[in-house]
Amino acid sequence: MDFPTIHTNFWDAVIAIPVIMIITQLLKIFLHIPSKFVPTIALALGLIISVFISHRHNLLAGIFMGWFYGYAAIGNYAALKTTIINFRKKNKSS
Repeated sequence: MDFPTIHTNFWDAVIAIPVIMIITQLLKIFLHIPSKFVPTIALALGLIISVFISHRHNLLAGIFMGWFYGYAAIGNYAALKTTIINFRKKNKSS
C-alpha cells in the first residue's frame, strides 16, 4: 500500500487551525457546550474541514491532515490558555 502524498500549504498553517479555534470557542459561548467536549468538537471540525475543503480529492489525506488540524488547534488553545494564566499570576504577585 502506498501512502498518499500530502502537501502542507498556506491553508494548513495559517488558516485552518485558527478557524477551528475560533469556531470551537464560538460554539462554546453561544451553544453553552461544556469545556470537556470542546477537544472532541475541535477534532471533528478538523476532520470536516480537511476532508470536505482542503483535501477533498483524497480521503486518506483528508483524514490524516484532519487529525493534525484538530489536535494542533487543541494544543494551541492549551498553550495559549496556560500562557495567559501564568502571565496573570506573575503580574498579580509582582
